[in-house]
Amino acid sequence: MARKSKYSAAGKVAISGDQLQQLIGVLVEQKYTVYGPTVRERAVTYNQINSAEQLPVGWSDEQDGGYYRLVKSTRPAFFDYVVGPHSWKRVFYPALQKLWTAKKTDRGFEVQPSDNGTPKLALIGVRSCELKALAIQDQILAQGEFVDPLYRKLRSEAVIVAVNCTRPGGTCFCASVGSGPKATAGFDLALTEIFTDNRHRLVVEVGSRRGEKLIGALQAAKASESELAAADRAVEQAAASMGRRLDTDRLKEILYRRFDDPHWEKIAERCLTCGNCTMVCPTCFCVNVQDTTDLAGSLAERGRCWDSCFSVDFSYIHGGSIRPSAYARYRQWLMHKLAYWQDQFGVLGCVGCGRCITWCPVGIDITEEARTLTHES
Repeated sequence: MARKSKYSAAGKVAISGDQLQQLIGVLVEQKYTVYGPTVRERAVTYNQINSAEQLPVGWSDEQDGGYYRLVKSTRPAFFDYVVGPHSWKRVFYPALQKLWTAKKTDRGFEVQPSDNGTPKLALIGVRSCELKALAIQDQILAQGEFVDPLYRKLRSEAVIVAVNCTRPGGTCFCASVGSGPKATAGFDLALTEIFTDNRHRLVVEVGSRRGEKLIGALQAAKASESELAAADRAVEQAAASMGRRLDTDRLKEILYRRFDDPHWEKIAERCLTCGNCTMVCPTCFCVNVQDTTDLAGSLAERGRCWDSCFSVDFSYIHGGSIRPSAYARYRQWLMHKLAYWQDQFGVLGCVGCGRCITWCPVGIDITEEARTLTHES
């Protein structure tokens, strides 16, 4: 049974496309920088928006191992896509971030911390798997011993408008790892897009006091029984039709026993060590720090950029890399996602979004490799 939000005395409401536009307008008026899905460069990517017209209306996608295509949808839906190459970590944890600048003066050097700014963010269209990924990032970057101050500031003030999945992609497996397709926590508002009785509606669940105030500004009507039933049915159908599955039963223990399995070498024969899987992953958080100077030696900058465990230099220590082979680097990535992460943080490092499968140039499938490695004859 779907739980009733404790924040809304009237229960769930239903809004129209025009009211979704009003919601975005309210957020803009309240000085939020609004991000949402858009169609750019033949993919659904997350960018700054100020109108519902900028959403991928009428677009859907097809995904499989190493395959992604945008296709025209059969209905004028706002959220008929699944997920694209972007994850929301790019908003809270940028791929490139200046840390400080040092300028030469008559007395030496003057160090100026970078003013990255902390705009109030509002995210439209956050999927359940991505909410789980943000919760994992929060645990590492905002709640642990070493806090990233910019990340924590941006997250604390952000408005999250989630979207429940009603159509899984070919590489999705969130249901088997308990992160979807329905959003259950971590949102201010959660939308379920439905088409019923020749009407296009969005059923809204309120998840916070802030969300309750936002929906109150729209004068939304209470959702009808048929709308609620249609929303529940759509999410249930999505859960039952996932393209992939990951068996998590004793996963960590079996992977540890298979650390030296010859199958790692077979994966390495296909792996290009390009790092695509780490770049599109919504939970990967590894970074490198780089220093640059001008030719005159009067200005230096330190910046942070995303890094990948598939890079030879990533594991470089004095004398060389400790993971020079492709099989060692792929093993590090998969073991970290599915085994080490559980020891470090108490959860899987994978949320079942399927991006690493879709955007791998050779279509290596983490669910298939885990199945092969954990199969016990």
